[in-house]
Amino acid sequence: MKFISTRGGESVSGAQAIVKGLSENGGLFVPEKFPHITLEEIENMCGQNYPERAAAVLTKLLDDYPKDELLSACEEAYSKFEGDPAPLVKLDDGVYMLELFHGPTCAFKDMALTLLPYLLRKGCDICGIKDEILVLTATSGDTGKAALEGFKDKKGVKIAVFYPVEGVSGMQKLQMSTQDGSNVNVVAVKGNFDDCQTAVKEIFSNAEYAKILAKKKVRLSSANSINFGRLAPQIAYYFSAYADLLSSKQIALGEEIDFTVPTGNFGNILAGYYAKLMGLPVRRLHCASNKNNVLTDFFAKGEYDINREFYKTTSPSMDILISSNLERLIFEISGRNEKLTAKRMADLKENGKYEISDEEREILSATFDGGCADDDECVEAMYDVFIDTGYTMDTHTGCAMKVAVDWFEKNKKDETKMVIVSTANPYKFPQDVLYAITGNDAKDSFKCIKRLHAATAMAVPKCLSALRDKPARFSKTIKSDNLFVNILEVLG
Repeated sequence: MKFISTRGGESVSGAQAIVKGLSENGGLFVPEKFPHITLEEIENMCGQNYPERAAAVLTKLLDDYPKDELLSACEEAYSKFEGDPAPLVKLDDGVYMLELFHGPTCAFKDMALTLLPYLLRKGCDICGIKDEILVLTATSGDTGKAALEGFKDKKGVKIAVFYPVEGVSGMQKLQMSTQDGSNVNVVAVKGNFDDCQTAVKEIFSNAEYAKILAKKKVRLSSANSINFGRLAPQIAYYFSAYADLLSSKQIALGEEIDFTVPTGNFGNILAGYYAKLMGLPVRRLHCASNKNNVLTDFFAKGEYDINREFYKTTSPSMDILISSNLERLIFEISGRNEKLTAKRMADLKENGKYEISDEEREILSATFDGGCADDDECVEAMYDVFIDTGYTMDTHTGCAMKVAVDWFEKNKKDETKMVIVSTANPYKFPQDVLYAITGNDAKDSFKCIKRLHAATAMAVPKCLSALRDKPARFSKTIKSDNLFVNILEVLG
């Protein structure tokens, strides 16, 4: 299967798309044509474990990778998880939580980033590339730690992560600053995630820097969801959730279901859309945002406008205004019009906004709708669910819960099954979760973990409790002014 750029000009193999990460003109790679997974194949997933389900999806998308090696890689990657990597938990009649936080760093990014090192290294082998790989990653909190953990001490790879110093939770900062590994580097930025992401994407498209790296026999790649190798494994857990509903007789084969997805960079929910394009019976995708509700406004008005105030919220991984993966969606709804997509991305860079047509809005509204929750609304949703069911969720999932509740209140007769995608372990945000369910607060993260455990009896992940005694390795902070140059200086 070939992959093409959303802005035209390239056609590459799956391995090349993953190794490159970003096309030469700044576009994002997408499959030339989406493969189809039949209802019979989905039914067969009922008898498979998660690695087998993931491999079944990935072999459809990455046909230049050996099938047996993909399965072995999935088995190895997901053996690092506690139990089922993506369990489906029934919350209420017709409402389910898809828990994606049982991996090594307690966030849904583990679902892809435990597997990406294999996809990248094997991709290099397929392409005959012997160069060292430099993975550059901008993070709003969870991607950074998951990427660092996935790539640490991997031969032939170095990774550098850049995060907004005041834009992540205390626990997320601890996870990154104490990271093990001889090939990792972590740098804080005095700015927001959009600053970090924009600078990293500029580095990828800088021809002069590419020449410098070529002389050193180094190639750039990305662990962000701009890399299709990050996105592809995420498609699998949508199929897995459906198979679990099917095997537990909650739905009939072919019955459509909904997903509510908290998202900032739009990769998580885009994976659900790609699953639909591949044949998964998905009726609607509900896009959940926090107070940075640029996506909510986009789905309501058809205009993407980042000329607005930026808010720091209790769901920091969604504190994003420039949602990179939305480019892939508008490429699809435009009829795969590469020139129009390139123009819209140029308009976004120059003017901070672009519009879609009425026809495109109709295409969107057939599948997507958007909603948002501010911090207070998120707290209320988390508290109500805890009191009613005893279930504890993190702040990002709390935003999704508010959006799902709003949908049901407006559509009281809707009986379509709803899966809410839960993206992080509550202990990653102990202060905010503790406050939401008890009204109590404390500045120290580990005191909050202790009190949260007492209130909920949830097991505390060892990878988080162990951070108390780990020394910080990385403390460098750079300014967002001239960030492109500052990052290059860090990289040497």
